[in-house]
Amino acid sequence: MSNENMAELLFPDVRQIPADIYSLYPPRNLSSSALVTRFAPSPTGSLNIGGLYATLISERLAHQSNGVFFLRIEDTDKKREVTGSIGNIIHSLSYFGIDFDEGPLLSGDEKGTYRPYKQSSRIQIYKVFIKHLVRNGLAYPCFCDADDLQKIRIRQQNLKIRTGYYGKWAKHRDISFQQAKEEILNGKPFVIRLKSLGSADRRITYHDLVKGPIELPENDQDIVIMKTDGLPTYHFAHAIDDHLMGTTHVIRGDEWLSSVPIHIQLFETLGFKIPEYGHIAPIMKQVGASKRKFSKRKDLDGTAEYYKEQGYPGLAISEYFMNLINSDFEEWRMANSHQSFRDFFIHTDKMNVSGALLDMNKLNDISKDVISKLTSKQVFDHLYTWSKEFDSELYSLIDKNKEYTVNILDIGRTMKKPRKDYAKWSDVKPMIAYFYDEWFEKDVLGDYKLPTNVSFNVAKEIVLGFSKTYRFNNEKDAWFHEIKELAGKLGFAKDMKQFKANPNHYKGHVGDVAMVIRVALTNRTTTPDLYDIMKVMGEKRVLARMQTFVGHSI
Repeated sequence: MSNENMAELLFPDVRQIPADIYSLYPPRNLSSSALVTRFAPSPTGSLNIGGLYATLISERLAHQSNGVFFLRIEDTDKKREVTGSIGNIIHSLSYFGIDFDEGPLLSGDEKGTYRPYKQSSRIQIYKVFIKHLVRNGLAYPCFCDADDLQKIRIRQQNLKIRTGYYGKWAKHRDISFQQAKEEILNGKPFVIRLKSLGSADRRITYHDLVKGPIELPENDQDIVIMKTDGLPTYHFAHAIDDHLMGTTHVIRGDEWLSSVPIHIQLFETLGFKIPEYGHIAPIMKQVGASKRKFSKRKDLDGTAEYYKEQGYPGLAISEYFMNLINSDFEEWRMANSHQSFRDFFIHTDKMNVSGALLDMNKLNDISKDVISKLTSKQVFDHLYTWSKEFDSELYSLIDKNKEYTVNILDIGRTMKKPRKDYAKWSDVKPMIAYFYDEWFEKDVLGDYKLPTNVSFNVAKEIVLGFSKTYRFNNEKDAWFHEIKELAGKLGFAKDMKQFKANPNHYKGHVGDVAMVIRVALTNRTTTPDLYDIMKVMGEKRVLARMQTFVGHSI
């Protein structure tokens, strides 16, 4: 009866019992092989690259088993919450192609029948279960303040024993109803603690999805499950939510490994089925000759936002992560080049137990490959969307020149082996800027970047001579024939074989002549195919640029 009185004293306004809550959250109607996973971030800043990695694993496990993947926002720590974080998280998941079946939406609404998906909206649910534990003598109020806890710690340190709130050191573990009532009447703040039945002398074993069999000390600490502000701790809230939402598998960073005994104890105390846990090592960063974990403060490239700002396609990040998740993905990809990465089934027991290294060169190669498989219109659409948010100058220009830009992006894209120029959308502007007259004119205000073996006067002769014979509708063979003929007239060898046989006899070779024309039109020495460039630029622009070059003074 005293436990019942204690429960009513602490939670007089809580009228529901666990059975009432269970009726609102019936078991999911899924096959026995279907997995239910979740991503449950705290809205305390940008989504980090490790969180994105773990989320992709969770999403794949659910969807490859025809299960459910949901997003839950763990926002009970209001002091650390950063405005806009929830929107940032949802945006990031969308950009990187990670689709959740249930959870909060940008509109403020939610999808899914196991709502609400924000913990701050579930406070009354947690209190129902906390009251239930108090009623059954499994939890109690603790009125210790910071000074009380420090005194206990000091005494334990002096005795050279484990510190913490456990066993005989749990000052309020056996507090009576009258004592608790008196403290509350005096306005003393309190937390609710779980009355642990564990012993540090015993060990628990469980099978980790990634690491295999794990043995850890049993938890004997009377952990806090409700703070003085009436909000639950992470440990308690996640156990309630994972049970009610039917979570079967939890993938998270291995910094949570030490919490497993607490979480298993909570599930057992509450009478819940324990989900399967998989703990993944952090993604590492190469710094000089060594590697280390990404730092939230020092490493901008440790956030998902960084890769979005740089313009890496979300698909490229997912493709790269699949290589880190299971090493045999690369072999599968080579044999299935046109299939979606989602057709590859991941296996947690094949994951790397140690931290995988984020290899930027490998990421760039994969991203180039991903972009090379897109049509020019798809590339334009991605570039258009990205530049609207991150490069207003580029956005403004391609918005005015949509068709022209699509044609530019189509150069080298129709071959069996397409060009792989771009690793990310921020690479595109400097590589195509010369196509646009506004940027080209600024570029040549300095000077043209001619080959060192060709003087400017000779270069003008080349461009002037070519402009007289240039025909826009010439096929490529006829076009190149004109360049070769011009080369011969101006003292250049018509082909490399001729030039190599007697280099002193010529001013250069036909390649030098083509290079001068390239520079006159682009002010670049390295570009895609010159003929293709001229076809895209159009006759009027080509002639205008050659005229500008001939009239240029040095």
